[in-house]
Amino acid sequence: MPGTRASPRADAHADVKMKEVEEHLDDTYFYWIGETKDSSAFYYRVHSPVVLIEYDAQSPIAYGNKDSSGNGGGGGMGGTPSQDHIHTIIRTPNGADYGIDLLKLHLENDH
Repeated sequence: MPGTRASPRADAHADVKMKEVEEHLDDTYFYWIGETKDSSAFYYRVHSPVVLIEYDAQSPIAYGNKDSSGNGGGGGMGGTPSQDHIHTIIRTPNGADYGIDLLKLHLENDH
């Protein structure tokens, strides 16, 4: 919502994360693939020991595009990437934010 501000708790959490990111600036890398025009499709990645951010323009799958026969769905594999279909991720590398072994964690802590 416009004008809505995060809670003080959320701000404090963001401050802690930002401090952690700043402590690893010497180990932070930025990658770019693509053109640099405002309308260009591109990919970028920011990667460090404590943060992974990716933005990837994909080829549209079915956004009203026409294939050579005039049918919809002219995107997909081999289509032209555009800003109409993007994928993004923000992760904590090796931070147990994805794919944690819950059974192992349960056995270690509750048995």
